Amino acid sequence: MISDELRSLPSAGLHPVLQQALTLAIAANPQEKTPGRYALQGDTIFMNVMQFATQSPEQKKAELHQQYIDIQVLLSGEERILFGMTDSARQCDEMHVEDDYQLCSEIVDEQAIVLKPGRFAIFMPGEPHKPGCMVEGPGEIKKVVIKVRASLLQA
Repeated sequence: MISDELRSLPSAGLHPVLQQALTLAIAANPQEKTPGRYALQGDTIFMNVMQFATQSPEQKKAELHQQYIDIQVLLSGEERILFGMTDSARQCDEMHVEDDYQLCSEIVDEQAIVLKPGRFAIFMPGEPHKPGCMVEGPGEIKKVVIKVRASLLQA
């Protein structure tokens, strides 16, 4: 997991593909878009704009991806994301290959990060993460999740 603030993007030391994906998404003004999927570079880089109420961690499952990197950017509200290292997910459901996700009930040695507007967190394939968790109580958030095909980093 990598985390930083958007204002530090030029000096964040990100892989050029991840920096480009964030730059494309920011230029698309996700805060002004309605929830939905928006292409940035076909199906290799796209963004999902979301708006929902945060929940207690017990009400949520962790997710894993194999083909895509998740860049989660909070636009409004406050969100806790629980996460773990690669291979720390347990009690996992079947992988949904077409949609590139797998849900898991447990993260060994779970850690947490709190996102506020202007902050982002990057989760690589195989890193379990449980976004959308409340900080002190449920609250409305708006966020954008930028999906980057992991194979772009190897090109």
